[in-house]
Amino acid sequence: MAIPIIKPVFGKEEEETVLEIIKSGQITRGKWTIKFREAFREYVGAGYCHTVCSGTTALYIGLKALGINSKEDVVVVPAMSFMATIDAVLLAGGTPVVIDIDESYTMDVNFLEEAIQKYKPKVVIPVHLYGQTADMDRINEICKKYGVTVFEDSAQAHGAKYKGKRAGSLGDLAAFSFYASKNVAMGEGGALTTSNPEIDKKIENWVEFGNHPALNVRITEFQAGIGYWQLQKLEETNKIRRKYAYLYNEAFKDLPGLILPKEFSDREHVWHIYTLRHPRRDKIVEKLVENGIGARIYYEYTLHELRNAEHLPCEFAEAVKNEIFAIPVHAALKEEEVEYIIDTVRKIVKSI
Repeated sequence: MAIPIIKPVFGKEEEETVLEIIKSGQITRGKWTIKFREAFREYVGAGYCHTVCSGTTALYIGLKALGINSKEDVVVVPAMSFMATIDAVLLAGGTPVVIDIDESYTMDVNFLEEAIQKYKPKVVIPVHLYGQTADMDRINEICKKYGVTVFEDSAQAHGAKYKGKRAGSLGDLAAFSFYASKNVAMGEGGALTTSNPEIDKKIENWVEFGNHPALNVRITEFQAGIGYWQLQKLEETNKIRRKYAYLYNEAFKDLPGLILPKEFSDREHVWHIYTLRHPRRDKIVEKLVENGIGARIYYEYTLHELRNAEHLPCEFAEAVKNEIFAIPVHAALKEEEVEYIIDTVRKIVKSI
């Protein structure tokens, strides 16, 4: 049995739409681009949406729109995330400052005020990691106190909720990714959402040509058409992910040394990635791969170590990076594959 860590689910709707676009000859800047952008804006609950070519691009443009240009422009990020979170800050010309995470694997708010007082940032980027949002009420409260902009990194959180509101509508603006592994997958692609008209205008100046310099970072009609149908199926595919995650939680709760992911009561996790922790992580991953299960490490680095960035103490993240790993949780999994994963994980953890 070979079970990949990620596998997008495509159906006849995506196939028929791609063929329609080919036959139409309108392969960019057409009806599907508009249709997807508006559907995604409405789904998130934001006032404005701009689609771009990647999640990294969305982060970069968002930061430039917020005036991040020089080393004096500080941006606070959490210690655990994909490297694009910190790279976008560096590419924009700013200075990243890294703070620790908590048991949700998102930004530990207990360190945020200290970082703001010490480093005087323009922007804070809470990352909704693995499919669960950060503690946004507390983050917004602290940032508002000091006049700091909140820029959600929602790349892994399509459909995730915090107190009933969806990721992408919880801060001043947000960046999304539609990379092939994401819950809404179009191969490559990204989006920026905001309900602030001033921020929206600044983003627009970066992505729409006119009497100002701009960048061509558009998605194609093919990406938008696929993304539109992926979005229509998102609630159902997220439901399947949740079902499998809860089966794992129940099946693994008695295994010695294995730490399960936590879903906080005020949040709705969409399980982009299902993570586990164990002191003998490397051996477990090796044996899972030998048994045909696409286990993978997300992530074996912290952002401050990866880019030698300024940081507050990040003891929890530094411990987590040595123990964390992921097993498949995507909606393409079959029931028998989930049972096989459960049985295999249990056997391996008990044997080491």
